[in-house]
Amino acid sequence: MHLLQEIAVLIRKEIVLEWRQRYALNGMLLYIVSTVLICYFGFGQNSAALNSPTWNTLFWIILLFTAVNAVAKSFGQERAARLLYYYTLASPQGIILSKIVYNSLLLLLLAVVGYGFYSVILGNPVEDNLLFLVNVGLGAVGFSSTLTMVSGIATKAGNNSVLMAVLSFPVIIPMLILLIRISKNAMDGLDRSISYDEMITLLAINAIVLAVSYILFPYLWKS
Repeated sequence: MHLLQEIAVLIRKEIVLEWRQRYALNGMLLYIVSTVLICYFGFGQNSAALNSPTWNTLFWIILLFTAVNAVAKSFGQERAARLLYYYTLASPQGIILSKIVYNSLLLLLLAVVGYGFYSVILGNPVEDNLLFLVNVGLGAVGFSSTLTMVSGIATKAGNNSVLMAVLSFPVIIPMLILLIRISKNAMDGLDRSISYDEMITLLAINAIVLAVSYILFPYLWKS
């Protein structure tokens, strides 16, 4: 089967499984809503405390933990027998790329919904919404690609959550710094050319993570 066909079939499989287990998606939406409401109750009596940097930081904290909850189950929910069945049907490249694409789409959906709810409840100080949403898309792809690969490694190590946190930390932190900088530029309404260097760096990081996943996952898959 052609690689693109494999990816399309596997993404459809992920969507079907997610729809059958809607409690997982509902749980992530509940997490976003409850976290935003906690921020609202915490800052509601003192709206001046929620300035632009605080608003920006809270948004990315919520999105990061949403990504961890959404992506960490990528391989953890798969049983050993099912993984063996996949091994006989699909290539490892198709498996990892399909999970990265699906997790990126899922996280992008959660991020857009969270951004809308966050803006309604806590206000929206963003001046350049297009740049902010593009930045959210880059963050969704970066988080999903990094955490998906790390989830596969952690599964081979017995679903060790500590290992997942340690391995993802060196990539997630630089990515977060760049994302927060671009978001701050979008909130201040600065010229988009100012954010080009950070965006190119983010694209490079995403490309490197995707390339490493594509090259190294087959060795992990065979172990």
